[in-house]
Amino acid sequence: MHQSRRRDRRPARRSGPVGVRYEDSARAFAVAGSDIVIVGYFSGRQKDFAALMDAAAEELTRRGARVVGRIVQRRGVSAGGARKMALPYSSRTLLSHGKVREVVVLCEQTSADAVVFLAPLTGRQRRVLSGILGRPAASLADVPTED
Repeated sequence: MHQSRRRDRRPARRSGPVGVRYEDSARAFAVAGSDIVIVGYFSGRQKDFAALMDAAAEELTRRGARVVGRIVQRRGVSAGGARKMALPYSSRTLLSHGKVREVVVLCEQTSADAVVFLAPLTGRQRRVLSGILGRPAASLADVPTED
């Protein structure tokens, strides 16, 4: 007779990468003296995105960082994209898959120490992006200020 196998079909709990904790990735790097890539996520209808990127670069430079690259993800240029502008491309990474690959390549080319996003990131997005990029990812609001 055939015996049915009994298996637990629940997914295994994952604790994340061994030895690496990204919960406090914003605090995992010192801003002063760091090479940083800035990433912006903007509506296609927003015309002043370059000024916002410049202001963020100026703020980080004032804190002692060196901005080595900038990447912009635009959304909402078409009618379909405009309806979805309030939603990220990906709930895991905020950006599209291709744009994340661009950020990885730019970080490797410039030997960046961290990536700063202008948009606010959730804790999960910070952890996922830090793991994919291989360096801390944080939103500009979460970057620690120098005491």
